Parts: sequence; structure tokens; C-alpha cells
Amino acid sequence: MKLDINFYQDKFSGIFSPNLIKELHEHGTYVEMEAGGYLMKPGGLMSFIPILLEGSIKIMRQDHEGKEVLLYYIGGLDSCAMSLTCCQQGNTSEIIAQVEENVKLISIPSYKVDEWLCQHRTWKTFVFNTYQKRFEDMLETIDSIAFHKLDQRLLDLIKKKIEITGGKRILYATHEELANELATSREVVSRLLKQLEKLDRVKLSRNKLELLAEK
Repeated sequence: MKLDINFYQDKFSGIFSPNLIKELHEHGTYVEMEAGGYLMKPGGLMSFIPILLEGSIKIMRQDHEGKEVLLYYIGGLDSCAMSLTCCQQGNTSEIIAQVEENVKLISIPSYKVDEWLCQHRTWKTFVFNTYQKRFEDMLETIDSIAFHKLDQRLLDLIKKKIEITGGKRILYATHEELANELATSREVVSRLLKQLEKLDRVKLSRNKLELLAEK
């Protein structure tokens, strides 16, 4: 879907230069996707770069046995470093990009990534800032896996997902979904959630939990 240039000016003024905004209008495509959809799967080629306007996407890594672990989320006016890398190098994807909540995004053709790096300083700044954000996200993930116990990682994941979805202490998610993002089993997550409920950290109901205020 093509949108009026005023839409691009409203969204990207102060982020991109006027000339780049014109090119975004010319080459970009407005896309809406529902929760559960995929932008990228392992082995696929990425033909476009997404710039999110609304919603969120979770980026996961899959091992040879099919187990997945959450790497990071991307949200509004953000992009995916993995997508940028795949487009620049022409590599197939090694990650999963799944829509966490309904998204609205601008799709940029992959061949524009390098071209704009040479032509537009604001695009170069955007790309480098994207790499920096994702690097910090990856460090946070590594620290969590290396230094935090699984119950704390579970709490951190719940807080992050509530923050991303704007749930105000309420999260709609299955135990299996949480287990997949932590690369563990559903039974382990169910047991940990029951322990957290006994400690008055969460309140559980079917496919829904409430994060309780710490006493």
C-alpha cells in the first residue's frame, strides 16, 4: 500500500532528512501484519528491511533440534539488525522474526540499504544506531542466560513482554510460549510460575497472568 508523503513526513521528520523521506515515500511500502505472522524464518532470503511504526516483533534463534530462544524485541520506529546484515551480505536468515502483536511497518527494498548508506547521512546514523541497540540487547540476553537463575529470567521476560504490549501488569501468553522464548520446557515454566504465585509475584489464570506489585 502506498501512502501520502505527508504520512512519511509526520512519522520520520527529525529522524531522516527531507530527501531521504522523499525516497522512503517513493520506494517504501506500507504493510500491516497480524500477531503470529512471520517476517523471516531460517533459510529464507530477506528481500526487504522493515521499519516498524506500531506493534512489536520478536527475534529468536533456533538450534539444530528446533528449540528456540528469544534474542530481542523490536518496536516502533525501529528495525532489525539481522535483516540489515542479511540484505547487505546476501545471506540466508539464521533467525526467526515473528510478529508479537499486530504491526504496521514500512517495507524498504533490500537493494536500497547500501545505496542509502552512501547517499544519506541520516540513514547511516539510523543503521548504526540500530546495530548499537541490538548489540546492547544481545549483551543483556547473554548476561541473563549466564548470570541469572531461570526464575529471574522468567520474571524479566514477563516484565519485558508486558512493557512491549502495554499490558499494565497483565500478560496474555501460554506457558509453552514463555518456555519457547526461554529455551526450556513447558513443565519447567509451569512449575516456576506456580512458585512465583505462591510468593505473590504473579497471579495466574488460563493463558493470562498478572504481575503483582512487589511488597
